Formats: sequence, C-alpha cells, structure tokens
Amino acid sequence: MPMPDPNVVAIIPAAGRGRRVGGELPKQYRPLQGKPLLWHTLNLFEGCPVVQGIILVIHPEDRALCREQVLGGEEGFAKVRQVVDGGAERFESVLAGLQATGEADEIIVVHDAARPFVSAALIHRVIAAAVRYDAAIAAVPAIDTIKEVEEKVVVRTLPRSRMWCAQTPQAFRRELLQEAYSRLTPGEGATDEAGLIERLGKPVQIVVGEHKNFKVTTVEDLAEAEWRMSKSGETEKSRDRRRVGQGYDVHRLQSGRDLVLGGIHVDHPRGLEGHSDADVLTHAIIDALLGATGLGDIGRQFPDSDPAYKDISSLILLESVGEMLSKRGVEVLNVDAVIVAQSPRLAPYLGAMSDAMSRVLHLPSERISLKATTTEGLGFVGREEGIAAQAVALVDL
Repeated sequence: MPMPDPNVVAIIPAAGRGRRVGGELPKQYRPLQGKPLLWHTLNLFEGCPVVQGIILVIHPEDRALCREQVLGGEEGFAKVRQVVDGGAERFESVLAGLQATGEADEIIVVHDAARPFVSAALIHRVIAAAVRYDAAIAAVPAIDTIKEVEEKVVVRTLPRSRMWCAQTPQAFRRELLQEAYSRLTPGEGATDEAGLIERLGKPVQIVVGEHKNFKVTTVEDLAEAEWRMSKSGETEKSRDRRRVGQGYDVHRLQSGRDLVLGGIHVDHPRGLEGHSDADVLTHAIIDALLGATGLGDIGRQFPDSDPAYKDISSLILLESVGEMLSKRGVEVLNVDAVIVAQSPRLAPYLGAMSDAMSRVLHLPSERISLKATTTEGLGFVGREEGIAAQAVALVDL
C-alpha cells in the first residue's frame, strides 16, 4: 500500500531590506512585468501541487505594503495561511516561520523571496529528496574556478570539481530543522538552513538545481529578471519554455578498435570507426541536446577536421555541451535514447552508461533513460556492419 504524501509547508522569508538594488523600496516589492518580485515567487508556490501551505515572513514595517501590493489582488493566494514578522537576519526570519508551523507539517521547504524563476519541477525534486533523506537542497556545480582569498590575496585554489553553489529551495523534516535551530547558541547564525543541519553532523542531499534560478541581489539582477520575464512571455502565470531535440548517429564496426558506448568500454571483438572514440550513443545524445537549444550539431561544435578531437572520449564532449547549456541557463529535464545493435548484448552495460553520463551532465541518473534493441537480423545493423543510436532530449530554456 503506497504511503500518503507528506504535508508540505513553504516558508518564504521576505523581511530583508535589499539595499544593494538601491532605492527606497525593498527589492522584493520592486515591480517585474507589472507585479512585485515577491508576487511572482508566491505565485510559483501557490501553483505547486505538492505544497499545501505557505508561511510568508515579512518586515513588520512592510505589512501594509505587502497587503496592498502582493496579497490584496483579485486572485489572492489561498495557500498563504500566515504572515509573520521576521528578524534582522535571514535565519531569524526562517525561525519565525518555523515557529508558526504545526505538528501536522512534516516537510518544511524554505525558498528565497528573491528567486522568482524556480521551476515547479525543481521544487518537487527537492521535496522528494527531503522525504527520502530528511534534508535536501538545490545546488549547481561551480562553473568558474574558486579562489580562497584573504585581504585580496589568493590563499589557495579550491578543487572546482567538488564546489557547488547552494540555492533554494531547501527542504527538511520539520523535527530535524527544529533540532538544528534549538542547538543555536547566542551570536551564532547561518547563511542557509543546510549549514545548521551540517552542524548537527547530519547529511544534506544535493539536488541538481537550475542556473536560471538565480537570486535577485543587484540592480543588474533586476534588469536580468525583467528581461527574462519579458523574453519568456511571463505574465501572471509562470510558464516553462521547453524544447525537444532529437539526435541520430551511426558508425561502422571495425577491427582493431575498442567498442565504447555511453562512455563505457564494452567487451566485443570490434569497435566503431570514427575520428573520436566513435561513441555512437553519446554522439546521438549530444546532437539531441544541441538541437533542442538551437546550437547545431556535433559536427559544428567539434569538427572531425580538428586534430584536438582525435580519439577523444565523447564523454568529454558531452561534458562540454553540458557546460555550454548551463552557461545559457538551459536545464536538461530528461534524455531518452536507444542503441540499435545486433550484438553484443548491451543490457548489462546500460546502468553504467547512464551513471557515466549523469556524472558529466550533473543530472540524476533517473533522468537519463537508455534502451538497447536489435533489428532482428535486418539491414546493416542486422548484418553487424555497424551500430546506430537515436536520442530525444527535453530541455527548459
């Protein structure tokens, strides 16, 4: 018998002053497409079916402003069950929201008021991870090299492969978050709730976030937010811009070559002929991702006339494509691919292939679906002259 869905309450801390954007009006009340920034964030959680209630935490001086500009519209927000006063620091505001929750509230999800571009899919994934692991946060892998600096002098360079940039939403079992706050001593604080959980020695699960889910902090961020909403046609209801791409590739089988599929070496007397490692599966997925984002194909991005790509691992090319998409704010939602080969039997390798590609794309492996089939002896595949692959990718722009 399936377990019932947990009761989920979102805390939206919106008590900050947002001084870095300038002006008298706090940033969460600055207009974007005719509505306050805070309105857009609340609207996302109002429309998220896995969230049952919202606790809004505001500055006590903003009550009239919030009521008139955010909560007083014709539509309103049915899920906002309480509006409470926050503190001088963010962690104090989250604590005020936590104290307004009840025993029936099992999962607490915290989200910055100034992140109006989070998708419902990401909210759902973070909550699902918290249900399974007790604590989970959205985060994206660092793109730039990270330096530790003291008095404007570099102390050391941190390993970028291990660096992730934390985002919200962050979700936790209510009792775990309460315990973390109860352990705070006077003068202590935290820049996010995950930091409090870490102090308990408890693990915090990472859910791959979205580069478009940025926090509006500066005047430039406000301009970027306005442009993004205008570009995507955002009005009163948030809509994802999703695109589908497809890829197809085929390579001839050749003696004296290793057979590499999905970045995994497959035991077979012949491999695939090509300029790179001729990984036909990864090539098809690359073409699907590039096609979904209007970036051409693998031949345009990595021409076989360039000696730099001679015998290169196609996983390196896939990782490069993933970084290319991340820099453009593109989120890969899922990949579905099929390998068409008469032999060898590929089923035992599919899990390893999915894991290898999920690592370079920084995606959960369940978002990469792989299958293998034969042609029942028909055609060039049936005659074991070559191997083909087809792929479809869904991305969110």
